[in-house]
Amino acid sequence: MSDSLTHVRADGSAHMVDVTAKAETSRTAVATGTVHMQPEVLSMLFDAQLPKGDALPVARVAGIMGAKKTPEIIPLCHPLPLGKVTVDFERGDGCVVITASVKTRGVTGVEMEALTAVSTAALTVYDMIKAVDKHAVISGIRVLSKSGGKSGDWSVK
Repeated sequence: MSDSLTHVRADGSAHMVDVTAKAETSRTAVATGTVHMQPEVLSMLFDAQLPKGDALPVARVAGIMGAKKTPEIIPLCHPLPLGKVTVDFERGDGCVVITASVKTRGVTGVEMEALTAVSTAALTVYDMIKAVDKHAVISGIRVLSKSGGKSGDWSVK
């Protein structure tokens, strides 16, 4: 690890990192997060029986849109040409697990885009179930893996 923060200048002010000299490589990041809810609400979610409608397709599109909008909401993120964004849902025990994978060919990684995709999808699920489960909880949003770039590949063990 560097002993200086790349987003902070000597005077302490934040700035956008200069990536113009970095090599363009294929880059991928995978992130996950969970929305916990009552078992009957989980059934309603996966059976498309929520009062607001079929939440999972809406949350998938929201997650994809979130990934594409990341540099508009995270101040120091670079705009990237995203090549692929996938958002998937897995039924768990009292929860839905959301996984997003983001790919690009560029000069900086897509971890923030993957995290934003998961976060946006989770917030959308929450919004669509809140009328029937006021105690739903979003948790565990994190990066599972990344590949490409100077720092190489990394994954949760």
